[in-house]
Amino acid sequence: MFRPEIKVLDCTIRDGGLANDSHFTLETVRAVYKACCDAHVDYVELGYRNSKKMFSPDEFGRWRFCDEEDLRAATEGIDPQGTRIAVMQDAHKASADDLLPKSESVVDMVRVATYVKDIDKAIAIENAARAKGYETTINVMSISVETDWELDPALEQIQNETQVKACYVVDSFGALYSEQVDYFVEKYRRILKGKEVGVHMHNNQQLAFANTIEGIIKGANFLDGTIYGLGRAAGNCPMELLLGFLKNPKFDIRPILDCVAHAIMPLQGEIDWGYRVPHMITGILNQHPRAAMAILKSPGRDGFRAFYDKMLELVE
Repeated sequence: MFRPEIKVLDCTIRDGGLANDSHFTLETVRAVYKACCDAHVDYVELGYRNSKKMFSPDEFGRWRFCDEEDLRAATEGIDPQGTRIAVMQDAHKASADDLLPKSESVVDMVRVATYVKDIDKAIAIENAARAKGYETTINVMSISVETDWELDPALEQIQNETQVKACYVVDSFGALYSEQVDYFVEKYRRILKGKEVGVHMHNNQQLAFANTIEGIIKGANFLDGTIYGLGRAAGNCPMELLLGFLKNPKFDIRPILDCVAHAIMPLQGEIDWGYRVPHMITGILNQHPRAAMAILKSPGRDGFRAFYDKMLELVE
């Protein structure tokens, strides 16, 4: 699947931070960053640049804020080898004032995550980030619950009011099947002229890798993955699978495999992620994974049938 337009972005620390409140050690972040640089991954997202008015530094780790001194500590002395640094801002949890001018930052790209209802906020943050010199994307979350009559005008706004490098289909609930991936990627490509389409998939139904491939087939050129699938709840498309599939000689899978063994697998004693039956249930019912995450921390974590019936009541 060699296609020179394809860009791969690692979001291990950013999405994985949703599973541990962004409490990664500096050593882990440096290990992920170095692995991505040595593997020649195009972008590595080292966390959120969200407002401390919305998140308490006493509760959340430093990668929920990505202060400049922390980013420099995570990257100094490591040869980037062409890999660029990204951070994410939530449209409803961040401010344009949270960003330094690009000339004062190691960050190259700002990814704005938004729900369709917050598209005006997202566009304002994107415009401000771009004016400060950053590359930008807009990532439309929870795409599986959006209706065409709301999504289409939002995409038209992104087309007309931004200059993003890419706009992402984000399967936040891990609910999409290949036919739906086809539908959304084709819609994005039809409306967003001159902008790339990205795909960010979650693994609730063990389809994150397959749906990423489907996105590629339909023309998505910005691809998200995480090392060993580390991410919120069921996790994401595993980076090692994605690089193995792409067959692009510029990528070197070996540093990613080393990172899996030495930096990510040891976290399994601290962070619960990956395919679990409660995550599957929320995926097939197109529900937010928070309920599954909660039951997996409770004494009733193995009550799968009762959890299914409870979630079914919410849907019906």
